[in-house]
Amino acid sequence: MTDLDLLESEAIHIIREVVAEFERPAMLFSGGKDSVVMAHLAAKAFFPGTIPFPLVHIDTGHNFPEVLDFRDRAVERLRTRLVVGSVQDYIDRGELSERPDGSRNPLQTVPLLDTIASNRFDAVFGGGRRDEDKARAKERVISLRDEFGQWNPRHQRPELWNLYNGRHREGQHVRAFPLSNWTELDVWRYIEREGVELPELYYAHERPTFLRDGMIRAVGEVSRPEPHEEVVTRTVRYRTVGDMSCTGAVASGARTPAEVVEEVAVSTLTERGATRADDRISEAAMEDRKKDGYF
Repeated sequence: MTDLDLLESEAIHIIREVVAEFERPAMLFSGGKDSVVMAHLAAKAFFPGTIPFPLVHIDTGHNFPEVLDFRDRAVERLRTRLVVGSVQDYIDRGELSERPDGSRNPLQTVPLLDTIASNRFDAVFGGGRRDEDKARAKERVISLRDEFGQWNPRHQRPELWNLYNGRHREGQHVRAFPLSNWTELDVWRYIEREGVELPELYYAHERPTFLRDGMIRAVGEVSRPEPHEEVVTRTVRYRTVGDMSCTGAVASGARTPAEVVEEVAVSTLTERGATRADDRISEAAMEDRKKDGYF
């Protein structure tokens, strides 16, 4: 078996174990590459049947239109159900307020926890990888969240070999991470091997952009340059496709999975550190949000 075979086998095992142990699992699905690979693995895990749980997307209202179109096509192709929580609905009701920096990524926590509670999901698959962020690497494959949806990194259960403890009380739930031992490079090698379809933003394309805080930002409805920021058409691609208002692109000519694999293999920056403005607030930015119930 190759290393990719082993990673695939482990991920499918985790997905099957969670479905067998929990009553109402769900999978977070944004249309980003990690969630697309997770859904691909889930489809493999239950083939020739369909995925036996819904996909969940917390829509910030600032998502790339190309990604939303891809999300809807993927859900139709997989013949499963999509549950959407809307940040915009919370803002319209006055339950959340826009941030001064314009980013809505941190605003996803409350809609996510409410969506989990209202649907009574007791296990939620997430696409966290070991190399994505320091806080991601700290978390176990099966991560208990308390009655408030919060994570306590100091009170994690041991995981011996491939034995996963999913015990939880009423009101609690777990997050399950099938890609815990994967890296960004592993994900791209797997995409190349399996021929997994992704949103076109992941590959090189020309786009009007401007520079802000050392990051390449796309010009869009929620991402507008200041008068002193020059708009230049660049050939770019995205390593991650989150909230458009805080997600940067990278200069790249990689137009195929094989070319992206070559590019990622020599990269010295994590995708979030290089392209997500909201993760530059502090070294503990992700961990602080995860403690509150973030993805």
